[in-house]
Amino acid sequence: MNRHKNFIFHAALWLLIWVTAWIFTGSEIQFLDENSLVFVFQIAVIASLIYFTIPQLLLKKKYVLFTVVSVAIVIVATLILTNIIGDPLLGVNSDFGAGPDLGRRPGPRFENGPRMEANRRPPSRFFINLLLIVIAYVIATLVEIFLFAQRKEEEMIINKNEALQTELKLLKSQINPHFLFNALNNIYALSAIDAVRTQKSISYLSDMLRYVLYECEQEIVPLYKEIDYIENYIKLFSLKSSKKYPITTTFSIEDQNVPIVPMLLIPFLENALKHSNIEKIEGTFINLKISSFADGINFELENSKPEHSIVKDDVGGIGIENVKKRLAILYPDRHELVINETSLAFKVNLKLQLHE
Repeated sequence: MNRHKNFIFHAALWLLIWVTAWIFTGSEIQFLDENSLVFVFQIAVIASLIYFTIPQLLLKKKYVLFTVVSVAIVIVATLILTNIIGDPLLGVNSDFGAGPDLGRRPGPRFENGPRMEANRRPPSRFFINLLLIVIAYVIATLVEIFLFAQRKEEEMIINKNEALQTELKLLKSQINPHFLFNALNNIYALSAIDAVRTQKSISYLSDMLRYVLYECEQEIVPLYKEIDYIENYIKLFSLKSSKKYPITTTFSIEDQNVPIVPMLLIPFLENALKHSNIEKIEGTFINLKISSFADGINFELENSKPEHSIVKDDVGGIGIENVKKRLAILYPDRHELVINETSLAFKVNLKLQLHE
């Protein structure tokens, strides 16, 4: 379909050029008689270019064959055109015969120089036809190459965007099963202790799954939904024990509808709950602070770090790297992630700039 549109474009372009030239020559019928066939042959060679030589040769990187075929098409078209029109200057129907030498007389002689002819002959009709067809062929080739390059660039941008979307979906798929695995482990541990709290945990998990399955399909969600998810996660975790875990949360939210990509913050909390040894309670802590303003969000999380590293399970370990990849894709040049680790604590500070 694009080839048809391109052909119509070139035909209209050369029609406009010839009509303009005809108007500037005084709209004489003789001009049309002498050049209408030239226009037809220009369109013919352009059609051969668009429908054959470019798609079958040039785009398949057969450059030598493309050059040979193009030269052949131009020369053959010029020969046929010249034989049809003829050359009135020569008095024959071909450019290869010589007519009578009419009206020639010697011209003036320059001092100590050769005598010049009074009537110099203009370029032959063959040369003029060749020039006009070559110009049309070259212009059409350049336009087609430009349009092809433009289409390839657009396809590259589309493919890049599709690749980014695919990667984002993959990253989300890595988050959700990991969360579900941890939540089910918590409920399993709780079921052996207290049935009432198990029911509450299932209720929390239901709300969280609703968020993951439905809300996370959106590109962005209001910040309050992400915070609700975090609070439910902490409640679900806290039901594991009758004792109060040393977890403090501070939310300073100017606008609860500030947009944020879903499931972006929870991996940091998962990491803190998993590696802070918070179940020990004594000598441990998790401090979470989220603040928002008109143009951004600040996320701060600090958790205690045990003297000896602990391994909860073999699953996990992908959360932080996952978030870094998502930030690079979704907030390029609009985020600042600082992670500080000491022998006693692990601290994360994330700043998001919401607008360019």
